[in-house]
Amino acid sequence: MDVHRLPLPPLGANCYLLQNGPQGLILDPGGAPETVLAACGDLGLAPAAILLTHGHFDHVGAVAALAERWPELPVYCHPGDVSDIPGDFTWRKVPAWKPLAEGMTLSLAGLEVTVLHTPGHSPGSCCFLTGDCLFTGDTLFRFSIGRTDLPGGDDGQMAASLKRLAALPGDYRVFPGHDAPTTLDQERARNPYLQSFPG
Repeated sequence: MDVHRLPLPPLGANCYLLQNGPQGLILDPGGAPETVLAACGDLGLAPAAILLTHGHFDHVGAVAALAERWPELPVYCHPGDVSDIPGDFTWRKVPAWKPLAEGMTLSLAGLEVTVLHTPGHSPGSCCFLTGDCLFTGDTLFRFSIGRTDLPGGDDGQMAASLKRLAALPGDYRVFPGHDAPTTLDQERARNPYLQSFPG
């Protein structure tokens, strides 16, 4: 599997294209659908699904446009972050929405993706494990973590989610929702928010 990172507007959120031969997955397509579409075309990537680590606007802004381009493409998000609040992301425009749940395994594009529900940054925040890769959204960053002072954030839930990530066996390449990739061992050693939770 090849991982392609696209930092996208409006806030530099990382979109990841997970490519497995001609198929792949779109993870957190940010707010620039034309960039995502162009990258898929350049890579010859036929997406099998869109995966969302959470529902904040800077991670889901392109979903409606991508759903128009590929109306049958499933869009996975945890129900805790699905909202129809006026002015918020309109989930009714995504007819192929599918709910994520803790511990489920998705078989998509020839990949096995395990869902970890990691609330704290938002009620429906999730991380995705596939192979040696851990996609952490806004739960875990390089030497930092996501905010908990936004609506739906919770310090206690974030602490429990971080403890869970720190306790994962072995090392993983970590692909966060913002900033540069890192590794789980490096975060255990140098991230002050994980040092209280040795692996």
